[in-house]
Amino acid sequence: MFKNKGALRNLRVLDLTRILAGPFSTQILSDHGADVIKVEAPNGDETRRWGPPFDREGMSAYFRGVNRNKRSLVIDLSCGEGQEILMRLMQNVDVVIENFKAGQMEKWGLGYEDSLRNKFPRLVYAQITGYGSNGPMAGLPGFDAIAQVMSGLTSVNGMADQAPVRVGTPISDLSAGLYITSAIMMALYERESTKLGQKVEVSLLDCSVSLLHPHAANYFVTDEPPVRLGNGHPNISPYQMFETATCWIFIAGGNNKQFQKLVSFLGVPELTEDERFADNAARKENEAELNIVLESVLKEQDGILLAKKLLKGGVPAGAVLEVPQVLELEQLVAREMVLEQPGYKGIGTPIKMSRTPARFCALPPQLGEHSKEVLREANFTQEEIKKLVLSGIISDSS
Repeated sequence: MFKNKGALRNLRVLDLTRILAGPFSTQILSDHGADVIKVEAPNGDETRRWGPPFDREGMSAYFRGVNRNKRSLVIDLSCGEGQEILMRLMQNVDVVIENFKAGQMEKWGLGYEDSLRNKFPRLVYAQITGYGSNGPMAGLPGFDAIAQVMSGLTSVNGMADQAPVRVGTPISDLSAGLYITSAIMMALYERESTKLGQKVEVSLLDCSVSLLHPHAANYFVTDEPPVRLGNGHPNISPYQMFETATCWIFIAGGNNKQFQKLVSFLGVPELTEDERFADNAARKENEAELNIVLESVLKEQDGILLAKKLLKGGVPAGAVLEVPQVLELEQLVAREMVLEQPGYKGIGTPIKMSRTPARFCALPPQLGEHSKEVLREANFTQEEIKKLVLSGIISDSS
């Protein structure tokens, strides 16, 4: 067992999740010191095979990206013996997190309400589902892209005269991972005073709907359905992508002070005297005319230099960077957001803690790499472990 002296160093998590939302959450916990035991089926988390690309050992980049600092234990949960192993492991864990279809744990006799709550009263049980554990869609499988389209996110993403566009990152899965991490920490904090755990739950659909601001807020006030605005904003102008001589840049001038600075930098200060652009409401009403003026000025500019100049001058602006450019930014290097260790390179943690920082302790595990180790810690005898391996209930690659 590797040691991580992070803020969560005394926390043990039994991670039954796979794909993305759950593993993303548990990597946040493991980066900060939690002992995360990743329980996998005999054929492993399917994202191990989601590629190309693959590393030299055949592990997919997708899996590597969200599974560092964890230990892998293989258990066949489809049989009674495997379920009994899981129950024994729960005696010494703080958190169980799963993302099976709603009702699967109950079928195995491992449901929170009908089994685990009474046996392990301090346990925090975290559940991620596609649509929730209740309601007419409970039990249906969840997928990021489906949550995006059903939540309305896709309907407001893309150009007005073109088809809706899925967000380029799996935002439904990632937001669910962030929300369930927050829920786990809330439950653990509450447990400090009551000595009792509880069940916490998020769904991909719920989490995606929660991201609809400001579109839902606007609709509640106006009863007008939101529309796709491309790179524009429903409430602010200028707030748009503009083409320059060297690159695309994004400029946001939401208040009068920022707008005044913007047009001064661009050499057209007279726009502040134009009644059509007197304040944000007027600029929004006359957005098409404003964009025509700004586009004509910006197309002659060096976008990278201008974006830096505007940002330093107090106007929100940034050049559109490609991923390789992003990963070489001096700012991100200074913030340790590109994590590079022997045999590993990945995105670092954005959570910076002064006394107990996040740490890299271990590569993403090989399938079953720690099975015997974890069972020994749970007081399984060598004979029991040998029998379980021979029967195929567990497997170990150490």
